[in-house]
Amino acid sequence: MRNLFLSIILLTSSSVFSQEYKELEPINITNSRTFQNNSNSGKNITIIDGSYFEKMPVSSLDELLKFTPGIEVQQRGPAGSQADIIIRGGTFQQVLVLIDGMKFNDPITGHFSGYIPVTPSEIARIEILKGPAAAMYGSEAVGGVVHIISKSFLNKTVANQEKLHYNITAGMYGLINVQAGIFKKIGNHRFQIGAVSNNADGHLLRSQKRGYFHNQTFSGSYSTTFKNQWQLMIHSSIDQRDFAAENYYTTFKSDTANELVKTWWNHAKLKKTKQNKSDEIDAVFKSTNDHYVYNPSSTANENQSMLIDLQYTHLKTVSSKMNYVYGLLLEQKQIQSNDRGNHSNNHAAVFGASTIKINKLFLNPGIRLISDENYGFNFLPQLNASLPIHQWTIRGGFGKAIRSADFTERYNNFNKRIVKGGSIGNPDLTAEKSWNYETGIDYSSKHFKCSASGFYRNQNELIDFVNTAFKDIPRNLNLDSNGKFAFAKNIKTVNTTGAEFEVNYSFRIKSLSISFNNSALILDSKSSDSVPSYYILSHAKFLLQQTLIFKYNKTEICVSSLYKKRNAQSASAINAYCSPSYWLANFKIQRYFSKASVFISSTNIGDINYSDLLGSKMPGRWTSCGLTIKL
Repeated sequence: MRNLFLSIILLTSSSVFSQEYKELEPINITNSRTFQNNSNSGKNITIIDGSYFEKMPVSSLDELLKFTPGIEVQQRGPAGSQADIIIRGGTFQQVLVLIDGMKFNDPITGHFSGYIPVTPSEIARIEILKGPAAAMYGSEAVGGVVHIISKSFLNKTVANQEKLHYNITAGMYGLINVQAGIFKKIGNHRFQIGAVSNNADGHLLRSQKRGYFHNQTFSGSYSTTFKNQWQLMIHSSIDQRDFAAENYYTTFKSDTANELVKTWWNHAKLKKTKQNKSDEIDAVFKSTNDHYVYNPSSTANENQSMLIDLQYTHLKTVSSKMNYVYGLLLEQKQIQSNDRGNHSNNHAAVFGASTIKINKLFLNPGIRLISDENYGFNFLPQLNASLPIHQWTIRGGFGKAIRSADFTERYNNFNKRIVKGGSIGNPDLTAEKSWNYETGIDYSSKHFKCSASGFYRNQNELIDFVNTAFKDIPRNLNLDSNGKFAFAKNIKTVNTTGAEFEVNYSFRIKSLSISFNNSALILDSKSSDSVPSYYILSHAKFLLQQTLIFKYNKTEICVSSLYKKRNAQSASAINAYCSPSYWLANFKIQRYFSKASVFISSTNIGDINYSDLLGSKMPGRWTSCGLTIKL
């Protein structure tokens, strides 16, 4: 009750200015795959314009998401080294990441979901859907969806597209960050190339080694329109993250790990649009190579995964009061690993959804029928509704979701000769199932917007890691009987109750503009197990996020901050501690010129000592400066 009172006071007493999130209408929102006004979807959806990245004091997409209302990002390292994305208190596996409408989540582990191989100059917008979307997008869409939409795959021509975008940043700990993007349009053909190189020696870690990172993304896309109403869109990118991973996955003193993750992403879309309907064929091939070295005396884990998705989608607008979409998905996941073994999984789904207007009421039903090797056939229904009344919108909905274990949850540490401790996979895991219910109300005017949502998620057989004694692990032939283990298991019941609040307002007069966003998230998860599972234990119980952007003439100041309250944790062996709460703030000042801008940025300006996850020490104050050029 005290958290609820505090959030309401902060939300109503703060300078009511909005973050520069944009609602574009009509838009291809994540909720239904169909073009519709955000307010008609019955969902709590946040839309971030692609240009917003350069305004914020961040250097990677996961850092941008960390200050996005309602999203909790648990970083293990800075600047895209690794981060878990949490929506509405689920596990990091329960968020589906999409790139241009297609699944990006990796078969190896959800820890890699933040390695998004799209450069900032390529991003048209980011859609954040809070709540279930499994009926349309599949298993991982339990807590929500993060949808990255590139400019090349956007249905509309991007206005004011720069032909050249270049940014260089230098700072403490040997930081050098370079970003570049080139766009060219020739008739009906559009070409775009982007590159990001993010490097630093890093802050000092527990073992006195440096938390270095060398993270690179190279991406190219092509799109064209033919005279017979066909469109072809192609996107290919290579992403490499090389970083110090000390205590990323364990709390052992012997853990001085390094990790190298390489991702190759390829997506081709063929689309035909005719009057009031369209047909789309999407093909995705993703491969990931993960090289993990626990310490210099250990044998490296070598994991190679492959994801293949083929999808057909048909969309039709019947009238101004009805549209529908249906489709078919075929998916194969594979892994080859000296640690987890060689495995594959086949998955197929048919899905459909519709938007129906009855007087002022909008109904958004959806359904998915799944056939999966792990759990057989399953049926996922979903219904959202919204009722706009003048400047108010009342919304609500319910939906079912299902998720099977990934290859790490099933087989981690299976092929090693002897395992002295750490996370142990469980091949007997059953699929987790959940029912989600939500309701909310929004108010919107030209400059002001506020929203409040309440939700409840009932989860059965939730998959998570739990501290487990050697004798209680069924397959323990290669385990040290004196070791400490976290065993992947099904938790009979986990119920999560929560509330979200958000207030936005923007003000502009002549050469002065101010925008502010303030959001609050309150969560409570109750488990049927007496021993709490690892990731449910770690999620925030109370989260406040604020961003203020002040611009006068050609000078712009951005301050972003968050306050998080969670369960305190400690690990005496490595002298690690997760405080019960922390307050984090970042700062950026930028001066614009006709074709360029210069800036100074500082993260963790309070120089606090904090960790999002136990053992993974985050940097203190980190200051940098840079130059951006646009032509």
